[in-house]
Amino acid sequence: MSSSKATYCLLLWILVGAYSFCDCHDFEIKQNHTATLVVNASDVARQQIPPTLFGIFFEEINHAGSGGLWAELVSNRGFEAGGLHAPSNIDPWSIVGNVNVINVSTGLTSCFERNKVALRMEVFCDGSSCPSGGVGIYNPGFWGMNVEQGKTYKVVLHVRSLASINVSVSLTSSDGSQVLATNNLIADASVVNHWTMLGFNLQAIGSNSNSRLQLTTTTKGVIWFDQVSVMPIDTYKGHGFRSDLMEMLVRLKPRFIRFPGGCFVEGEWLRNAFRWKETVGPWQERPGHFGDVWNYWTDDGLGYFEFLQLAEDLGAAPIWVINNGISHRDEVDPTSISPFVQEMLDSIEFARGAPDTTWGSIRAAMGHPEPFDLQYIAIGNEDCGKRNYLANYLKYYYALKGAYPDIQVISNCDGSSTPLDHPADLYDFHVYTSASTLFSMNQKFSTTSRHGPKAFVSEYAVTGVDAGKGSLKAALAEAAFLFGLEKNSDIVAMASYAPLFANINDKTWNPDAIVFNSSNVYGTPSYWMQTFFTESSGATLLDTKFQSNMSTPLVASAISWKNSQGDYVTIRIVNIGDDYVIVHLSIVGLDPTSVQLTGSKTTVLSSSSLMDENSLDYPHKVAPVTDSFVKKGAEMDVTLQPHSLTSFDLLKVSSGIRIKKVPAVTPNHPGYNDIRV
Repeated sequence: MSSSKATYCLLLWILVGAYSFCDCHDFEIKQNHTATLVVNASDVARQQIPPTLFGIFFEEINHAGSGGLWAELVSNRGFEAGGLHAPSNIDPWSIVGNVNVINVSTGLTSCFERNKVALRMEVFCDGSSCPSGGVGIYNPGFWGMNVEQGKTYKVVLHVRSLASINVSVSLTSSDGSQVLATNNLIADASVVNHWTMLGFNLQAIGSNSNSRLQLTTTTKGVIWFDQVSVMPIDTYKGHGFRSDLMEMLVRLKPRFIRFPGGCFVEGEWLRNAFRWKETVGPWQERPGHFGDVWNYWTDDGLGYFEFLQLAEDLGAAPIWVINNGISHRDEVDPTSISPFVQEMLDSIEFARGAPDTTWGSIRAAMGHPEPFDLQYIAIGNEDCGKRNYLANYLKYYYALKGAYPDIQVISNCDGSSTPLDHPADLYDFHVYTSASTLFSMNQKFSTTSRHGPKAFVSEYAVTGVDAGKGSLKAALAEAAFLFGLEKNSDIVAMASYAPLFANINDKTWNPDAIVFNSSNVYGTPSYWMQTFFTESSGATLLDTKFQSNMSTPLVASAISWKNSQGDYVTIRIVNIGDDYVIVHLSIVGLDPTSVQLTGSKTTVLSSSSLMDENSLDYPHKVAPVTDSFVKKGAEMDVTLQPHSLTSFDLLKVSSGIRIKKVPAVTPNHPGYNDIRV
């Protein structure tokens, strides 16, 4: 290495600070890798970003809820997954023992009218003639139950027998050899000769992330079981949501949550669509249904009420996507749509009605007498252009506005290029595409008419080869796209990534924001990218302009915002290229003495390869790295890493926001009239 090159690297290290890395052995800054970014932080020409701009979209896909966010550990807890007839498949339940000592079958004998299937277990052995440990049934949950030492699990099951019972209820390892928690269920025939609900807590004395529930006995006879549940006690706020997955959502600070789909709302056929009335009330009485788009059964423990509760727990506005009489393969004729319209109106009464109304009383009985703050309803999902969509939509729209004029109605039809031919408050816009295409869509809404409904970008993601299973390349293109949404937030009201969750054992869709198994979770680069936008909703957009001589474009966005720590100016830049870039930051209208070093920080999302991904083994291979900011002033040079999303959070002095009053446009400022991003 030449002495001049070594000296240059040393100076560069001093210049960019501890947050940036210079490998002097194989990297030499090229003089043409420079750019100037001008940020106008003055009081004039400011744009307020909507308070609901960035949120999340939850769809029951990839076992996101069933076997995911909903913390129920038992799969097919009511034995309905095999069909509503008997005999039926009880998968994933199986027997402990062999067919010589035990026989199981199903029958329509349950006490629950909406789910009549129950399991009959007949034991042929007795006492010492039974295998050691007894015989019975077990349930492995959703690819193994995560049982943790010291934690408590609530067990509820319904039993019936003509004789006294002595059943061991245990949480064990996958082969039954390790007992993690157990309790003997002993009851006289007089107690269980009719369907009886029994419940108790189990405290684990060991840990195993691939556990199962066992119900075993050494007593000859017949026992019926139904609606068997195991839930960890430590769910988020006690509302049934898996805590570690909720923490991932809380980190995003979502301002809204769209639910429950997606195609899950429609169904491949209407007979398998999400019907909200079958998902409310006591969990034991919910019939569940087969989601035939994503091809798995859900007990609907995560139902309409729970989605509303989820929104409330997150402090997010609920966006309820209702079925409009259309599935992927069949449609209700507009002349017959009235009962479906009434279901929508009933759903609003359930969410918002007084406790003495028909449906509000059911909500109150479920423990929530206060109404939920439901202000948005989307009529259908991706149904625009289907034969009956518009006619059905109009019936929904006018019925809704007639009864609840304050509710915002979202159309499935895209109005970004051509004005809608029907009334709406917002319209859906979905985009799944390559990284280069989404990156170029940074200006997508710049030419959209400022009159009429606003855009709801409810599903966006880079997909295909560029995305892999969740790549850095995808995340950087998505960040550039979101910069464009911020700058066009006068016409773009909301945006959310899709899909949100995936159980790694059922990744029907790639990529996803959050991936998990029974015990672990990680965020893909696209998840971490969204953490760079947690303060954007309700912030003030600052004007930014770039001057660059690079062939690879840089894109940037800047906002000012406040929290309990103080007032911030945040500048974010995407460098999707392969080279380091020195950027001269010029913050027009900011008093150079107003930036505090203490509390200011820089955060970088980057990796050595654009196609790098995270995994359960390497959950933070691509994750944000935060360091203190060592620059001060309104003029400074910073270095961007290759393949990076970089955020500079500048904390302004607490004694006041010392912002200069300057014109909105400064034509003589270097770079101010060049490329606008």
